Amino acid sequence: MLPGPSAFPSHLFPKGFYILRWQEPGRAEADFGRLDVKTVIRNIYILFSRSELPVAGDDQEIMDLVDQSIPLPPWFSEEDLAAYASLYEKSGFRFALQVPYRSMGREYAIADPKVTAPALLIMGEKDYVLKFPGMEDYIRTGQVKHFVPNLDITFMPEGSHFVHEQLPEQVNALVVNFLNKQNI
Repeated sequence: MLPGPSAFPSHLFPKGFYILRWQEPGRAEADFGRLDVKTVIRNIYILFSRSELPVAGDDQEIMDLVDQSIPLPPWFSEEDLAAYASLYEKSGFRFALQVPYRSMGREYAIADPKVTAPALLIMGEKDYVLKFPGMEDYIRTGQVKHFVPNLDITFMPEGSHFVHEQLPEQVNALVVNFLNKQNI
């Protein structure tokens, strides 16, 4: 996504889409504030491990989309959840909401928004982000390489949005192989 007002085409998403909701100052804070931190983290991991776009109805907030009887993804343990929750209890969610949700659309005066350094994109085939309007085509056809010409793209068939946590050994191997090819 390029910086600037057209970075996120909000008109292409339903009004209950999580990004649109979380861009509103105070809305996510109120939604999250109804729950303890551990439940918020749990809900985020359940929601964003799915292939569907998180969209709330008119009478819902994003945290309402999670059925509490759904278990954590098998690769995310109760110990992981406790560790993450303890960190967010200290820091809160302010920065996590600011970047990227509330910084989308800001102008950064970047004349030529190209990344010319070698780059690696590892993406799960089941990542809901691929359902953003035009996103899958943009990545799979290589249009993204207009802005990142030295981009290697690897799709992991079983990967979700959290592919790096879900399949850490495979992701680490891909990163190490990529770095070795770069002589880094």
